[in-house]
Amino acid sequence: MAENRHESLGLTNAQVIDMYKTMLLARKIDERMWLLNRAGKIPFVISCQGQEAAQVGASFALNREVDYVAPYYRDMGVVLAFGMTAKELMLSGFAKAEDPNSGGRQMPGHFGQKKNRILSGSSPVTTQLPHAVGVALAAKMEKKDIASLVTLGEGSSNQGDFHEGLNFAGVHKLPVITMVENNKYAISVPMERQIASEKVSDRAQGYGMPGLTVDGNDPLAVYEAVHEARERATKGEGPTLIEAVSYRLTAHSSDDDDSQYRESEEVEEAKKKDSIFTFAAYLKEAGILTEELEKEINEELVEIVNEATDYAEDAAYAEAESALNYVYEE
Repeated sequence: MAENRHESLGLTNAQVIDMYKTMLLARKIDERMWLLNRAGKIPFVISCQGQEAAQVGASFALNREVDYVAPYYRDMGVVLAFGMTAKELMLSGFAKAEDPNSGGRQMPGHFGQKKNRILSGSSPVTTQLPHAVGVALAAKMEKKDIASLVTLGEGSSNQGDFHEGLNFAGVHKLPVITMVENNKYAISVPMERQIASEKVSDRAQGYGMPGLTVDGNDPLAVYEAVHEARERATKGEGPTLIEAVSYRLTAHSSDDDDSQYRESEEVEEAKKKDSIFTFAAYLKEAGILTEELEKEINEELVEIVNEATDYAEDAAYAEAESALNYVYEE
């Protein structure tokens, strides 16, 4: 039996099973969306595959009753962990009126849900970082014991918003955690063509905050890093920059041909570290995930995804007359 690492982090067996289920649900929704896209039923998919461990590990380390999250477009694992449902994500994929993110007005991946404290994102990358810093500033001003988490890809760490947001957070010691999900590619540009430093986390020093790089395929390693960052944040010790290194297992989006810039052998090699399988292996070795429980979880999640798909496909589109809603004051 493996050493139960999760117990040393204060996590129960039930919590790590919940982490695994959330990761697997994100994967199954994503895989279904690709099938629906290829069948011509939904227009666009931008995938979380390969990054679920970082997304779910980080989310479980927060207080999801009070903390805020500013996710980026791949963060299906994050929004599921924060309370968005498979049905709501499918409504977004089908661009239906009930889509809680935008009422069917935006592409999938533009998450936003007030009741679950998921900040609405925009199409330009990295704009969510100053927003998360703003939430952290408000928390400090109002003396609230909360933190904000913002996520982004490593390509986004080269945008001005990243530098301005982190600099402001560092100067004012704000309770914000920035997690860069380094999946090795900014669309077609590999990591070594984007960033001169060895690691994204090296940049933290310039903003007066701790920076650390963790294995993004290990949800427990990410959980530990974010948990410690939240402790620092709520003690008034300021922000943290975390780099979670994984790999993007799909093309950048359903409109991208990744064979133009990377070899299939590279992708196949990365699949050997796929967190869906490596975390399941850990849980089995620890005696937590039995064959019977694994079968039960898979059947439950397939039913959830099927029900979500059917509901969203049959749901109504927004009325044409609603096009100007939320644009002008009524």
